[in-house]
Amino acid sequence: MPAAPSTVKPSGKSTEKTVAKTVTKTAAKAVVKRPPAAERVYAHIKEAVLDRRYEGGTLLTEGDLAEAVGVSRTPVREALLRLEVEGLIKLYPKKGALVLAVSAQEIADVVETRLLVEEFAARKAVPASPRLIARLEELLEEQRLLAEAGDLAEVSVKDRCFHAEIVRNAGNEILSRLYDQLRDRQLRMGVAVMEAHPDRIAANITEHGELLEAIRAGDAEGAAQVVRHHVGRVKVLIRGEDR
Repeated sequence: MPAAPSTVKPSGKSTEKTVAKTVTKTAAKAVVKRPPAAERVYAHIKEAVLDRRYEGGTLLTEGDLAEAVGVSRTPVREALLRLEVEGLIKLYPKKGALVLAVSAQEIADVVETRLLVEEFAARKAVPASPRLIARLEELLEEQRLLAEAGDLAEVSVKDRCFHAEIVRNAGNEILSRLYDQLRDRQLRMGVAVMEAHPDRIAANITEHGELLEAIRAGDAEGAAQVVRHHVGRVKVLIRGEDR
């Protein structure tokens, strides 16, 4: 009767090598997944501009940005060039990058475009699907919770998501892409309004609730009217015309 094959146990050194290889591969994967340096700088600056940690009129230097993100100056230059194209900063050779303030004309342009798109989308939302109603209810509740936590930047994000969901529901891809181009300006203006008018946070949530109820009730013109009032207030408030 043939002898049973013997089982060879790996030596301690073999096990250590296997573990070491596994750790090395895991670390290598982590390095690969990390965003490029220029992308990290871009995200850092853009987020700070949108939530107004870098306010309009702030002069940013390559050295300070490189130190803040932990990179060299080369990726900082790449990121700043991208942000200048997007209209968030203005580069000044040998001085730095100036964070551009939101102009009165920009406010008027954004509000006018939002009204054109969002009134149309509000009408198209009727009759609403159960999926749209459920998603709007979810976003409204998230806004309430974030407002209670005092996270203005995230409240602004959810505010924008609420409107974007209605626009996407209209089924017009060209309008959706146009609306997406307003995203950065909307977020920046939203935070500015909430910082200057804290009482507006609760008012925004109330008006979102009114818009949701009009859509739920199948009132297309009522929904468009809520949008007209709600979005129109942004221009008045951010320009300091509210009395």
